[in-house]
Amino acid sequence: MSDLLQAIEEKLGDAVEDSHAYRGDDTILVSHDRVLEVMQTLKDDSSFRFNMLIDLTAVDYLGRDPRFEVVYHLGSVEVEARGSEPSSLRHRLRVKSGVAEVPCEIDSVTSIWPAANWMEREVFDFYGIRFKGHDDMRRILLYEEFQGHPLRKDYPKERRQPLIGPRN
Repeated sequence: MSDLLQAIEEKLGDAVEDSHAYRGDDTILVSHDRVLEVMQTLKDDSSFRFNMLIDLTAVDYLGRDPRFEVVYHLGSVEVEARGSEPSSLRHRLRVKSGVAEVPCEIDSVTSIWPAANWMEREVFDFYGIRFKGHDDMRRILLYEEFQGHPLRKDYPKERRQPLIGPRN
C-alpha cells in the first residue's frame, strides 16, 4: 500500500471501502452516500490538498450491481507525491464510487470544484447519471430531443434518432 493510501485510510476510516495501488496509480473506492464528505476532506486537509479536479467520468458495468461507477481524477499542485524524489511531480488520486441503476444518482461535487459542472453534465448526457445538487442538470453535447444515453452498454447501436431543427 502506498504512503498516500495509508494516510487517506487513516484519516477517512470506514469512508474508504477499498483501496489499491497499481503501477504508481492510487485508487480509493467510496460509498456514493459519502462522496461529498470524502472529497471535501481530500481538498481541505493540509496533508492532501487535492485542489484540482482533473477529470470526472463514468463506467458502465452492465450486469454488475452497482451498474455504474463514477470516476474522479484528483491532483494536487501543492503537495509533492509521497516517497518521490523532489520534483515538479505532484500527487494524484483516483476516486471511484458505485452508482445503482435505480436511482441513478450521486451527489454533485460542483460545490467543491466548480469545474465539475460541465463534466457532470457530460456524464449525465452519455450515461444518464444524475448529480444531486447540480444547478443545471441538462444535456451538454447532445440535443435535448436525443433519446437515451449512448454510452450505456445496452444502448442499441442501430437506434435512429429524430433530427430536430432549430427552435423558434
